[in-house]
This record gives sequence, structure tokens and C-alpha cells, in this order.
Amino acid sequence: MMLLAAALLASSVAAAPPSWREELHWRGQTARIETGSDDSYSLRGPFGERHIPNSASSVHSASPLFDGLFAMAQDDLRQDSVTAIHDGAYDHDQPIPCHCFVAGAKWPYVWTRDVSYSIDLGLWRYDRERAVNSLEFKLSGVRAKDVPQGLYPMQDTGSGGSWPVSTDRVVWFLAARHLLGDKAFADKVWQALTDTLAQDREYTFDARFGLYRGETSFLDWREQTYPEWTKDNVVFIAQSFALSTNVLHYEALRLAAQMAAQRHDPRAATYRTQAASLKAAINAHFWRADRGMYMSYIGGDGMPIEAYDLLGLSLAITSGVADDARARESLSHYPVWPAGSPVIWPERADQPIYHNRAIWPFVSAYALRAARKVNDPVLIAFEIESLMRGAALAGSNMENYALLTQATHVDDGKLSGPVVDSPRQLWSVAGYLDMVTEGVFGLTADGTVEPKLPPSLVPMLFGTRDAITLHMPERTITLKRPHRIDGNLLVADTVTHAGKEIVVVLKAVKVPSLPLRTNAPMYAPPTPSAPEVKRAGDTRRVRASGGHAVLYVDGKRFGGTGDTWTMPASPTRRCMRITRLGSDGIESLPSLATCIGDESRVAGAWPRAWTAPGSGEFRVAIDYDNDHGPINTGITAAVKRLAIRCGDAAVKTVPIVLPHSVGEQLSTSAIFEAKAGARCTFALEQGFNMSDLAHFEHYTGGEGGSGGPLNEANIGALRIAPLGPTASRP
Repeated sequence: MMLLAAALLASSVAAAPPSWREELHWRGQTARIETGSDDSYSLRGPFGERHIPNSASSVHSASPLFDGLFAMAQDDLRQDSVTAIHDGAYDHDQPIPCHCFVAGAKWPYVWTRDVSYSIDLGLWRYDRERAVNSLEFKLSGVRAKDVPQGLYPMQDTGSGGSWPVSTDRVVWFLAARHLLGDKAFADKVWQALTDTLAQDREYTFDARFGLYRGETSFLDWREQTYPEWTKDNVVFIAQSFALSTNVLHYEALRLAAQMAAQRHDPRAATYRTQAASLKAAINAHFWRADRGMYMSYIGGDGMPIEAYDLLGLSLAITSGVADDARARESLSHYPVWPAGSPVIWPERADQPIYHNRAIWPFVSAYALRAARKVNDPVLIAFEIESLMRGAALAGSNMENYALLTQATHVDDGKLSGPVVDSPRQLWSVAGYLDMVTEGVFGLTADGTVEPKLPPSLVPMLFGTRDAITLHMPERTITLKRPHRIDGNLLVADTVTHAGKEIVVVLKAVKVPSLPLRTNAPMYAPPTPSAPEVKRAGDTRRVRASGGHAVLYVDGKRFGGTGDTWTMPASPTRRCMRITRLGSDGIESLPSLATCIGDESRVAGAWPRAWTAPGSGEFRVAIDYDNDHGPINTGITAAVKRLAIRCGDAAVKTVPIVLPHSVGEQLSTSAIFEAKAGARCTFALEQGFNMSDLAHFEHYTGGEGGSGGPLNEANIGALRIAPLGPTASRP
């Protein structure tokens, strides 16, 4: 029944242009605005009534609703601009002086990803000083004495004890790139950039894949987007690769190359090479040709995962990682519902509304940027309308909305939601402001004006007017409509500059149109249990319970679909996962792994010794228990460096991550080579985690904070398994 309802809703996506002047209607609800004599507004809707004062920047169009919602976003921003912040996990919830932006009404603190995405979405235009202060608040030196010193943006408390399970702190540089005009700040950015890229290269970069490991950016409630069994074990996440986080590293490397060249630093060539290699690796590993989209994340062994997310996809497009053909194909295949674009797809039928079955306005704003990048008038109009409708009906720029209704709450039993929501959420506010300044008026980050306006919005924005105007303190932009509209996109014909005033005469052009995908199935099949493996003579028989499935062996698809597979028995270590195949061809998330083959356990005092039984590659991991924080938060993921020496070969040092755990489990793994009979020694060295940063002295919500750095776990046996002859790169 839910699938049928979703299909019916999807089929009702309207192509008619909106006639939103003073009011809009949606699912039996109305939002109406009135203009006061003092240029203030009064907005009425399902939420009640809100008075909106006049603002420093303003829009004059044929739609008081469009004009008033722009003023409302600025009023939301005013309330999010504070002189002190607080959070229950820092300084015992006591105020911390900070001339900063806070994350929202329910989140009166500065969080790295929230403030960084918000500033990148244009908040640097509205209050540069506060933007710089907010970013500097998230920079920290090192307090621990036994680790290398440096300056780093912080990975906030997060999955399994934070970095390097989550590695999207580099989003900080996406924001900082807009604020380099101040030399003192630019010098800090340069130091933090070089230090962070070096550290991430050491601890999170996998040379075999050419990618950085870690959780998807912003999608950090793992049960919503990763297999549900990660609720109690995040090692799979720490070992995996995410599209969004890798694109953020690509952007950071590009910024480093640019800044190095400006400073005549010889590392410019290295950063350029690393960025180009990373771009190639992203396209090689995340692109799924049979779906025509980039996957949201892949397994640590390269296993393709049937999961897609709009933020990662949009960042791949706006960064230039995706070429025009793949960008257009991705946007045409990513599904939409009448209220807007979901942040993930396919949805999870067993999870409540939050990231799952939800619209997040800041992500919609990035999707709007992606649509502009490929000149897609249909999606440009769709995202603008979605952002307007959500803000008008809620009376604020909310954090998220239910996908099917754009409501701020849907009663669906244990699946009700959004589970968490907040008015004037900073990145939603920024997304709305960016929709107006760039999405409608075409004001880009470098100051050029490049409007790309769908004709479907002309009745609402222009009415019978010849022009609409955006007034900002530093400039005024006027768009003049053409006399004839015989195309599907309005772009600049002539641009005239006169002091602070910019006048753009629009012309209509015809561009290839991309259809909205409205017929996609909503849900993925449920995640299956791990495959069963039994030995039968010289073969192994693998069975999937529950019917039609796909088998993956060490990340690669094995055989055809079915429920039983046979393979030769071998001492080589093999790990198998299955996915359930739905009737529509969509795969479920992967099961837990069942691993077979030989494995050695090496215990005792360090350094530990082991003799290779044959020549080839081996995988090594550590049994451990890390009870220094809950599985969903904290800053004490234990990070170690395992120094391996086999025979006369040079020492190979690899990072090993031991996240917060529920009882004993296995760490992330590393691969090394050895010749038959070689004696290998293993030494465990201290690594780096977020508790080593000086800023986290203020952290009072768990271990590793005010009590001092903590980077420890209970260490058990080494587990070493043969992988066979030396493998080629993936």
C-alpha cells in the first residue's frame, strides 16, 4: 500500500508554473503573506503567524511571498548570530564567548560541517567577520605531547568516537576558500590545510584504491543509511569509502594547489597531481554504469553498494569531478517526489523519518547548484519551488521535512518523524539565501552574475513587470525579462555595470531538457542475514536464506543471482556478503560478512612475531575492545600505527582504527606482503585521535576531554590471513 501511495504521489508532480504571489496552497494547507507599510511582512500558515521585519538585503518582484521569505531567511540568520554559544557536552553547558553563527534554534553551538556548508552556501556574503570567527572556533592546535604538532579543523564528536571513522572535517576548507582576503586568516588556512592533508594522507588514504576512507558527510546516523548491523559495529564504516567525503578531499587538494602556487610553494605540483588522481579514482570506483549514478559509498574491499545520496552527487557535479555527461545522467536518474528531492535513495522501510524519507533544504540548495551547472531548467525550478514551499508552510527554515508531505511531523508509529528537527537551522537558512542570490539572480562566488532562470517561474517572479531586483549592501542586481520567451532557459544577453548596480537583460535559449524521475521505487529490499557456508569435499557451498540474492566475494560479484553458489575450497581468506534483490532490480544493503579460509592468531608481548606460511599478500587486523564511549559519539576512537617488517624488507607502517565497540570485535585491517618462511615482526605505535586536540579540553560530555587525551583500547590477538598471490590494484 505504501509503495502504491508513493507511486501515485510521484505521478502527480506538477509541471504547471506556480502562481505564488501572496499565497501558496499545498495538500489542503495555505501560507499567505501580507506586506506592512514599513517593508515588514506578516506570514500566516499552518504554523500560526510570524512577523518578519525588514532586512538589510531585499528583493522586489511580483511575488510578495518570494520577497517576504527572503526577508524571513535573513531574520532567521539574525537570530542565529550570537555572542556566546553553549552545548551540554562542552564546559558543562556553560556559555562560551563566540561572535559566531549557531547551528539552529535547538543547536546553539558551532559544528564543523553545519557552519562550513552554511558559509559555502553564501553566509560569507552576509557577515564575513562572524563567518571567520565561526571557522576559527573550529580550528585547534595539539595538546598531546607525544604526537606531531599542527593546526587542524576538528571532526566533531561522532560515530565510533569520531575521526577517522568520520573524515569530513575537510569541509571546513570548502567554507574557508571564500574568506582568504584577510591575510592573517589565509595564513591559518594554509597551515591547517597542509597539516590536515598530510595527516589524512597518513591515516585515511588507501593507495590501493586511491581514495580516502570514512563515513558519508552529514549522513551520520548510520542505521538510516548504512546496514542496520552497523548499529553495534562501525568498523565497516571506518573501512569504507564515501563519495561526498572524497569529493571534499578533492576540493581541499585543489585549494592547496592554488594556494601553494600563489605562495610559490613547490608542493603545488604534488597537490595538483594528487587532486587529479583522486578525481580519476572517484570516477573509477563510485560510478555505477547500470544505474547511471555515483554510489553514495562502497565497501572497504570495493564492493558496490546500492545507495545514493543527493549531497555527494551534487558535490561531485559542482566540483567538476563529474563530467557533463555523467552529471546530466546522474541528475536524470536520481528520483524526486512531489514535495522535493530526497537526501538518500532508496529509502529504508524499517527506519523512521530523518535522513530517511526526508528533504533537507541545504542539500536541495546544493542540488540547485548542480542543476545550474548542467543548465537543467526543470530541476532548477523544482528545487526553487521546494525550498519556497517548505519555508512558507513551516514559518521558518527548518532542518528537514518529511519526503512525501513536506510536513515537519508525520505520525507513522515507530517510524514517525522527522525524529529531530529545528527552526532556523543554519544550513537551511543559508540554502534559502543562496537560492535567491545565486539560484534566481545568478550571483556566483567569484562575483560574476550568471542567471539561469526557467520560464516557468516568470509568472510568479515577474507577473506583468519588466524587471525584478535584488538589493544587497554591496551591489544591486536587476534582471530584465525578454520581450519574447521562445526557449526553456533565460540567461544573460547583456550585463551592464554602473557602480554598485548591475543590470542584466535576459534572453531565452533552448537547452536539452532533463526529465524529472518520478517513477522510481521508494524502498530497497530488507537487508539479509549473513550467508551460510558449508564444506562439501573439495568445494564450499554458499547459501542465502530467503530467496533471490546476489553474492559478493571480497567485494566482487560472484556468479549469477540465486540462493546457492559453489566454489572450490582454498586456504585463501575469502569474505562473502549477500544482497537481497527486489522485484524491481534494486539491491538491498549488504549483509554481515561470512569469512572462510585459514587465519593465524598471534598474541603475547609487543613486538609480536609470525612466520609467513607462503608467499603473497596477507591481511592483518586486531581483536580489541574500546569501551571509552558510546558507539554513536565521542572523540576516543583509538588510532594506532602498526609497524610491519618481514625478513629483510623495509618496515611498512599502516594505520589501524579501533572505534568504540560493543564488546570485543575486530579492528580495521591492513594488507602487507611476505615471502614464504619470512619472519615478520609487528610493533604497535601510538597514533592520533581527536582527543589530542587542545580544543577538546572543553569537552565534558565523555572521556578524552577535560580529563586529558585518551587514545587507548584493550588489545587482543593479531589476526593474519592469507589473501593469495600479490594482487593487482583494484
